[in-house]
Amino acid sequence: MRPGRARLNGVPPTTTSRAWLALASIAVAAVATWETQAHNAGVSTSRIVIRDRTVDVEINALGRDYEKAAGVRITEAGSGEVNRVALAIMAPSVLTYIGDHVAVFAGGQRCAPRPGTAQPADTHVLVTMSWTCPLDGGELRYRATLFHDVDPTARHLTMIATESGERELALDSTAPEVALSGAGSSVLQVFGRFVQAGIEHIFLGYDHIAFLAAIVLWAQHLWPVIKIVTAFTIAHSITLSLAALQVVVVPSAIVEAAIPVTIMFVAVENFFSRNVDGRWRVTFVFGLIHGFGFAGALKEIGLPANAAVPALAAFNIGVEIGQVVIVALIFRLLLWSDRIGHRAAARDGRHPAVVYFCSAAILPVGLYWLLVRTVLP
Repeated sequence: MRPGRARLNGVPPTTTSRAWLALASIAVAAVATWETQAHNAGVSTSRIVIRDRTVDVEINALGRDYEKAAGVRITEAGSGEVNRVALAIMAPSVLTYIGDHVAVFAGGQRCAPRPGTAQPADTHVLVTMSWTCPLDGGELRYRATLFHDVDPTARHLTMIATESGERELALDSTAPEVALSGAGSSVLQVFGRFVQAGIEHIFLGYDHIAFLAAIVLWAQHLWPVIKIVTAFTIAHSITLSLAALQVVVVPSAIVEAAIPVTIMFVAVENFFSRNVDGRWRVTFVFGLIHGFGFAGALKEIGLPANAAVPALAAFNIGVEIGQVVIVALIFRLLLWSDRIGHRAAARDGRHPAVVYFCSAAILPVGLYWLLVRTVLP
């Protein structure tokens, strides 16, 4: 027997297996450390209604973001749901934080705030506040610097309702203010913003990326990949639409726990089955679950009342664009690894070690996400 066939790159098979597992452990540890140390705030949103010189604002943000920024404890461990009693106790601290980071101005004069309220909304906190501005003041302006103290990249999406229509825009640390006047957004502008939001969500949705990576690891031809992506698209489009339009409502705690389970299932399956041709069926079923996850992200942004259907379609298109790009990159890397392995070992097909290593890295990450979302504080 040729030495190259008995050994892989001159290393005994048992040693090679241990090396793959060691590398996988390092990858898992790196991801887990990154997840533990990350303090990025989620996207906060607001809806602003202007009546004469009174400005009413509804602010929607994750309870955990207030915990990071305001130093309060208001969410349940694991699920992240806001505890009603804890929020009632900590509401003054939450409202004080809002008052320090959200303001309305008339010209150069700060408008007078009225007492606000804070109510739980699943994993979010809904804060309502009003400002009364002087009649002889100048142009009304809205300023929001929410969570910039814990994450300079935090964004605040606001929808402004005026007599001339509604418009939506994003505020961040480079542009924290907006004038509360002007024409409403066109449907085309809304469409473009929600396409961008969908693309951003899938690229920052590391759990969705892990699922897509695991599901195509054995794919060596384009057609099975096309079937997988199509099944995932159809499935998540169904549940995203139903959830966004409030036809079907599933608690976010259940969805967030179920998504890591789908990742672990596919990663484990990679060790026992190489039948990638039939994986579109599993992808469709699990895509229904991921669709509810996409709906949760869309809920944070909020659908504009005057363009709900175009915004929903645009967000879905953005998600689809993002996932096609991600799967294309992953598939390209897999084919590249096949060519490298073919030249090195004079063999055809994908070396199982590639799939086993990637699956071994993805599996513990899925378990980590499950624990974080269910039992870990």
